[in-house]
Amino acid sequence: MEKVLIANRGEIAVRIIRACRELSIQSVAVYSEADAHSLPVHLADEAICIGPANARESYMNIPAIMSAALLSGAQAIHPGYGFLSENADFAEVCKDHGLTFIGPPPEVLRLFHDKAQTRTDMKRAGMPVIPGSDGPVRNVAEALRIAEAIGYPVMLKAKAGGGGRGMRKATSPSELQRLWPQAASEARASFGDDGIYVERCLEGVRHVEAQIAVDESGRGICLGERECSIQRRNQKMIEEAPSASISESLRQDIAKLAVDAAVRSGYRNVGTFEFLVDAQNKAYFIEVNSRIQVEHTVTEMTTGMDLVKEQIALASGELLSMSEEQIWVRGHAIECRINAEDAEANFAPSTGVLTSWLPPAGPGIRLDSHCFQGYEVPPYYDSLLAKVIAWGRDRHEAVARMQRALDEFTIVGVTTNIPAHKKILASDLFRSGQVTTHLIDTVGVDALAG
Repeated sequence: MEKVLIANRGEIAVRIIRACRELSIQSVAVYSEADAHSLPVHLADEAICIGPANARESYMNIPAIMSAALLSGAQAIHPGYGFLSENADFAEVCKDHGLTFIGPPPEVLRLFHDKAQTRTDMKRAGMPVIPGSDGPVRNVAEALRIAEAIGYPVMLKAKAGGGGRGMRKATSPSELQRLWPQAASEARASFGDDGIYVERCLEGVRHVEAQIAVDESGRGICLGERECSIQRRNQKMIEEAPSASISESLRQDIAKLAVDAAVRSGYRNVGTFEFLVDAQNKAYFIEVNSRIQVEHTVTEMTTGMDLVKEQIALASGELLSMSEEQIWVRGHAIECRINAEDAEANFAPSTGVLTSWLPPAGPGIRLDSHCFQGYEVPPYYDSLLAKVIAWGRDRHEAVARMQRALDEFTIVGVTTNIPAHKKILASDLFRSGQVTTHLIDTVGVDALAG
């Protein structure tokens, strides 16, 4: 593999370009007109414009991306996360044109793309799942019958979903009827599929996910788990590795469940199995993310494995670089997603020019970002500006380093969620590891800090 096209933008495009450079692989960036002056365009060996700002006409435009790949002579495409990263049709088109898709094969992407079907398949295979519908429901009347049977509150979830989109919590039949068209409409707009399934909404749960990797021989490993319970509107804010809230026996159980299911399903490359853990320390499978995760960084910091390089190696047909016995989780890592948004205004997005950009540094600090002083934050895409990652010998040191890093981080020109992160990190609930997935949405950042 001598040349890789990165079918993405922002910080993950920068991350992949850097991995390619360290592997002596040439990189090709694709960009929209809005990203013409972005950091990936500057860093890549080549850059090709693929369309206007609208993502559907650029970063999700398969013909434009394929034309760029063939024009550049790339042998492989790395999809990053979001956009086309879990699109089986895109992976199939890559295969048809003799290009390596850096991710699972098309048939596996199709298997896990339908979250409702995945849930049903995993249940049949003995994986613990949350009570709910067997597959997507046909209409609101069927959803009401299922909700009555499993009990309120329930979650309406897009079967083709991800990233917290196409999800609604209903606490009563009338609320379910009101939210049903909203969930279906958002699912259709986000994923081109308005299929919805129903699950009981578990209260007071934590979000724990297992990072797995499987090579062409079918050998799979788990590189530990991540805690992702600090969320707003079903989207993650802070992630940690390892989880500070689960028992050692549950940690081992989740790892085994994830690896066994991945190998059994024919999974290849890197992926994540996500679970909800209740107050009784029982885990329930919720979905598979068949791509690199935003929060892959904390796993890298605690295991020493470069997951993006591993993706490229596995896609090239190489075997896993580490065995299960060689994986040693060292210390503790925390990631804070720095977004251009106002936590005081219900996390409303903020756009503008970064007139000042002074990122943190020092012992144990890593920053993954595509931003720089003078960069104009566009209104068309995700609000993520940077990921601050802090590593420490233990959780206490990692938290202290993160607090220091956030104090150092100066961003002028847009409103950010840094103040919200500071309040969360200083809270007793976070320090004690007692946070749950709906805590921020239920009590708010200020109440948590108080």
